[in-house]
Amino acid sequence: MFPEGRQILIIDEPREARHVRSVLRTIGQQVSITSTASAALDLAARADFDMALVGIGLAGDGPGGLLSRLRSTARIPSILILARHERARDAIRALARGADDYLLKPLDRLEVRSRIGRILRWQDLDDRVLSVQKEMSRKYLVGNLVCRSQGMRKVRAQIMQVASARSTVLIRGHSGVGKELVAKAIHYNSVRRDAPFIAINCSAIPVTLIESELFGHERGSFTGAYERQKGKFELADGGTIFLDEIGEMNLESQAKLLRVLEEREFMRVGGGREVRVDVRVLAATNSDLESMIARRRFREDLYFRLKVIIINVPPLRERVDDIPEMARVFLEQICRDNVLPQKRLTGKALAALQRYHWPGNVRELKNVLESTAITRSREVIRTADLPAAVLEDGPLGSVETRPNTTTTLREMERDLLMRVLYQHHGNRTHAARVLRIGVRTMQRKIREYGIHVPYDPRAGRPGRSLQRSTSTPIPGRSPEGMM
Repeated sequence: MFPEGRQILIIDEPREARHVRSVLRTIGQQVSITSTASAALDLAARADFDMALVGIGLAGDGPGGLLSRLRSTARIPSILILARHERARDAIRALARGADDYLLKPLDRLEVRSRIGRILRWQDLDDRVLSVQKEMSRKYLVGNLVCRSQGMRKVRAQIMQVASARSTVLIRGHSGVGKELVAKAIHYNSVRRDAPFIAINCSAIPVTLIESELFGHERGSFTGAYERQKGKFELADGGTIFLDEIGEMNLESQAKLLRVLEEREFMRVGGGREVRVDVRVLAATNSDLESMIARRRFREDLYFRLKVIIINVPPLRERVDDIPEMARVFLEQICRDNVLPQKRLTGKALAALQRYHWPGNVRELKNVLESTAITRSREVIRTADLPAAVLEDGPLGSVETRPNTTTTLREMERDLLMRVLYQHHGNRTHAARVLRIGVRTMQRKIREYGIHVPYDPRAGRPGRSLQRSTSTPIPGRSPEGMM
């Protein structure tokens, strides 16, 4: 659709300007005319214009010329030069001094419509992109992070320290703590904020496709590669790429990622030419990479290249002071997105949320609030409105006050895996969905802890190998959740 009704300033000799005005009005534009440089600068300072058309005789040369002064002081997105055919060379030279395009007189209506329409459509696109970028930058300002707890205040301070750097950052934390939010805060508070932020979950991509996803492929490089495709690194050029679940990347892809980090270049799958990129890499994991290195499942050289800066995001159970503010923000967003009246939690409901151990961390908190807000009609959410699982969980207390003070975090995680697998008859997909982790992460942890889960169709439950060697019952809810 051709953009009409724009404000265009014509700066030219009166007779020439009137002819240009008549042409512009036939294509639906609003036009103002002035014939001197001083009047043009005064008008541009008092009003907003989408475009200026400047006669070559008034454009001037050098920093003191009208063209240069309009470009440096006025808020006019695009400036075009007007010239007759005999001065076409002068119009072309004006492009080097800041003009966006030129039109030759006498004006042809179709050419004017084509050139001006193209520039105005580009401006609309740029405005939309800029609007989205500004909104994203505002949303992920460091000051918007909920940081009432000491742990998150430390995270916020680290974000402010590293945002302006180019260094690689490794973000560590349990599943659902908000590692991607931290990565976005780093990107949108950096000088790269106007360039792309691209996130990729390494555990959600089949091993056979992860290299193509990261680095792209050439036409015909494998079955189904019908055309050249850029990878995520190329698409993120100038910006930031966020590699979530980095521990799930296979060793071959790890080697190629290491080369990108060191050389800033790579080859597409099936390609023969190096592609250079300027990309900042942020990585995240909830895995014990040191343990994976010992088992030769993660490259030590890549690990040291990634851990230039480490940010540890605490689990929600260690930042209960953040829950009231997070709950308020989440409820406002949920009600706005679902066109619901604004809702609030009672003090007792908030206290119940702070007592719960949140194995799914921030993601689980948001899901609980969304479910409660949508299914409860009252504007005040009371304790009884919360899910039974939240209410059944007792006070957290300290580790020292719990029944088994010798249980380690790894043992708690293993117990929780076993219990959920038992509840779902050994179905890894269902168990992973309940724990809010990827199936590949579930399979890796099963191997890591040596848990065998053969399905026993006759008994309707997993085989004996799922049970502990002591034949003790599967323990109840783990207060620690997934790591």
